[in-house]
Amino acid sequence: MEKSTVETKNLTDALTPRQIVEELDKYIIGQFEAKRSVAIALRNRARRQMLADDMQDEVAPKNIIMIGSTGVGKTEIARRLARLVEAPFIKVEASKYTEIGYVGRDVESMIRDLTELSVSKVKAEQTASVEETALGLAEERLLDCLLPMPRALKSQSHSRQTDEFDADDDIDIDDIDEDEIGLPFELETTDEQNEALEKQRERHLKTREKLRQQLKDGKFEDKDVEINMKSRSMPFVEIFSPGGIEEMDINFKDMFSNILPNQTKKRRVPVSEARQILMQEEAEKLIDMDAVISEAIERVENSGIVFLDEIDKIAGRESRQGPDVSREGVQRDILPIIEGSTVTTKYGAVRTHHILFIAAGAFHVSNPSDLIPELQGRFPIRVELKSLNKSDFQSILTEPKNALVKQYTALLQTEGIEADITEDAIDEIAALAFQVNESVEDIGARRLHTIMEKLFENLFFDAPDLEEKSITVDADYVRGELAEIVKDQDLSRYIL
Repeated sequence: MEKSTVETKNLTDALTPRQIVEELDKYIIGQFEAKRSVAIALRNRARRQMLADDMQDEVAPKNIIMIGSTGVGKTEIARRLARLVEAPFIKVEASKYTEIGYVGRDVESMIRDLTELSVSKVKAEQTASVEETALGLAEERLLDCLLPMPRALKSQSHSRQTDEFDADDDIDIDDIDEDEIGLPFELETTDEQNEALEKQRERHLKTREKLRQQLKDGKFEDKDVEINMKSRSMPFVEIFSPGGIEEMDINFKDMFSNILPNQTKKRRVPVSEARQILMQEEAEKLIDMDAVISEAIERVENSGIVFLDEIDKIAGRESRQGPDVSREGVQRDILPIIEGSTVTTKYGAVRTHHILFIAAGAFHVSNPSDLIPELQGRFPIRVELKSLNKSDFQSILTEPKNALVKQYTALLQTEGIEADITEDAIDEIAALAFQVNESVEDIGARRLHTIMEKLFENLFFDAPDLEEKSITVDADYVRGELAEIVKDQDLSRYIL
């Protein structure tokens, strides 16, 4: 299914909620209620685009709180959702805003980071669109390095440009003092000289075309060429500020690039590397950065998704006497961003009124109701994700596009080993994962990663030296590798 962006002005181009759930099902097992909620929220954003301009501003995003223990798919749902619609997406930990004293890191940094990601994404898209043109220009510059133009032809070319300048601007060429401007050639040449120069030009062009074909055929990839490239060194500036440089909202890189002259340096590199360097330089010349920034900010404002993880860590606890100043302070700092405010970034002002916020937390020792009332009101949709059972683990191992069984089989194939992981082995792995989660700590599907890595540890180590290239992983093999660890509770606590 083709990807669709939420910026679309045609509702038929956007994915339906059912299609969104079907796409999420390819990577995430179960959790239908959570998928349904994010699908509806995403579709509503596309519906908002179809409203009149005055009504669009009135329709607020339906922010979501996902409640569930770690490893049940909260982050994966948000990340896959953003990839599905190619929306700017950032994941932040709410707890990091309490790490340094009372305020912690500036909460507006999440919007600055989201804008930075959006600009990079749009710039990459624009670069891809001009790649063919940039490649052609880079090829011309490479040919100039491989076959420089003879000095006599350069002089003739300069003379022709002077003639064109004379014709276009009505300047009398006789009034120009050659000694004053220091021309290294005669403006007037004889017919014999002109004929000789034309022959030399034709030979040069023929040789250039032959080199162009050889360059396309890859015959010069390892040949070293000397190119002039922009120097990327910038002066070192250290900022002593409590909030760091992000609060000062000064783009020092751009400021110094405007003050200091552009510097170039010569560098000898292989043609293959030189082509990439020159392509990047030519692409940057072709891209309109003002249009890139404008498009990026529009995407952030209308399509951005912020995944606010561990929101339960900044919620108050009932056992505490009085409010927790640090936690409530962070909540009140985050509140204006979610309510809708204007954040100043180095690319310009960004409005957060229509950014979709998806919060998540385990809420083991606190409840969503422990959040301040104003923040609760900004998350009207709450959905609880279910803990995973043995059947879910079996499905996770085999059904998704990125299933663990497929991943480990593919890794072994790189060593020429064909691994057959049987159904009873999958059942045994799922049972062990469920058992360890029950007895040690429930970390959801992440337990499967731990068990699979331990299960294949010896096989991965011995794989390059194995003579037997066909391996069967069955229930007995799983028990042989893991049974002792699972039986010893203290050992499994440390290893699994």
